[in-house]
Amino acid sequence: MENHHSGRTVSLWMATQELPFFEPLQQNFDSDVCIVGAGIAGLTTAYQLLRQGKKVVVLDDGPVVSGETERTTAHLASALDDRFSHLEKLFGEDGSRLAAESHMAAINTIEGIATRESIDCDFTRLDGYLFVPEDESPDQLREELAAARRAGHAQADMVAAIPASSFRTGPAIKFPGQGQFHPLKYLAGLASTIQRDGGAIFSYTHATAIEDGDSPRVHTQDGYTVSAKAVVVATNSPINDRVAMHTKQAPYRTYVIAARIRHGSVPVALYWDTMDPYHYVRLQKEAGEADLLIVGGEDHKTGQATNVEARFARLESWTRERFPVDGIEYYWSGQVMEPVDSLAFIGRNPGNKNVYIATGDSGHGMTHGTIAGLLLTDLICGRANAWADLYDPSRKPFHSLGEFAKENLNVAARYTEHLRRGEVRDEAAIPLDSGAVIRHGTKKVAVYCDETGQRHACSAVCPHLGCVVSWNGVEKTWDCPCHGSRFDPYGKVVNGPANEDLEKPSVDPHEEHVHA
Repeated sequence: MENHHSGRTVSLWMATQELPFFEPLQQNFDSDVCIVGAGIAGLTTAYQLLRQGKKVVVLDDGPVVSGETERTTAHLASALDDRFSHLEKLFGEDGSRLAAESHMAAINTIEGIATRESIDCDFTRLDGYLFVPEDESPDQLREELAAARRAGHAQADMVAAIPASSFRTGPAIKFPGQGQFHPLKYLAGLASTIQRDGGAIFSYTHATAIEDGDSPRVHTQDGYTVSAKAVVVATNSPINDRVAMHTKQAPYRTYVIAARIRHGSVPVALYWDTMDPYHYVRLQKEAGEADLLIVGGEDHKTGQATNVEARFARLESWTRERFPVDGIEYYWSGQVMEPVDSLAFIGRNPGNKNVYIATGDSGHGMTHGTIAGLLLTDLICGRANAWADLYDPSRKPFHSLGEFAKENLNVAARYTEHLRRGEVRDEAAIPLDSGAVIRHGTKKVAVYCDETGQRHACSAVCPHLGCVVSWNGVEKTWDCPCHGSRFDPYGKVVNGPANEDLEKPSVDPHEEHVHA
């Protein structure tokens, strides 16, 4: 792609790495621990539990690492984008220190596993820089530097500007000891190691129901059951929880481009600015004379933005104004779960005895997912962990009640969509390879017109909690604006918390008198 976006996206990682294939589950299965979700949280947890002598099975409804993990930009940062000055206000100095400590441990763990298992995943230690634009006051950086040092970043320091010379910035905080890697190379290696050590992985196996109790069970779409002593739900957004967790976090789409630049023209480091929404930048070294500059940003609530194509255009413009870009190679977007109090939810699912969850990545999915592997292993093995209270899914967001109220009022407002007119008067107005919601009497119907002109209809009502979905023309999905469930053009679920497809409409949208 060059200078424009085609409407089809593919992540750099999927374009450069084949994933191992695993068969679907074809029989009932007994295990110590059943893990639902084969992204970084699920596979790291499986790896750690196997090292503790546990019998482990991993289920995923697609290929391994085919969910949000493959849409990361793969920053490995203990410099958290919600800022230590903010975390300190919410959780105190001890909480802020534990947050930094756990993310540092996550980077060390990834490095240690890659070394121990000889996984060639481009792991690199490097510096990270938080910078203000040239015309902004550096006062916020001074406050953040002091809080970062209190949190344990003793080597963090203020510098005059970032080392990239292609554009001028204001001052920056330099955070040594950060990291980056190729996530799919790492997780493909981790999956092979899990299988080598006796762990079972089953792809294309959809978990339809999860039972708690002394002997939890996971039921699958094909009628098979996995019995275990503990279940871990590592599906980015929990599919086992109907309401409670989804009031404490909100789904956001974030956008990414990978730009071709001349090798050595930008120093290898991690970069973040202080804009809102902020930009995040890193490099991926390629063979030959070019490298790829990976730039992300332009976040918005899932299902709540029009003309998402413009997001890529603004991201590309921002990048070209600051870096020596020769061309744009890849475009993609990903889903970020933002907790109202900025830290992930990792631990026992509220109200459950032996079902555990990992969610709320807050833009740090690679480190939060690795923290999940460490913390959940301790909890399942009955060991104390200093991070347990900090990440407890049952914690109450007392210190962020304003954010809690704002996000939930935003969700409540989405339900008025049931009363609105449709996006087009009838399905004949829907362009090829596009979708729109139409009204048919009192019903809302999601209609996709494929590239041949054939139209495919399903209910526009998300089966999770009843919001009306909207069309995402970049990813070609139906996105729920309430809790972030996503469905392919034909209504098949691709992201939770919904765990079932959009229903076929009870009315025929091909009839006459379709109303806008």
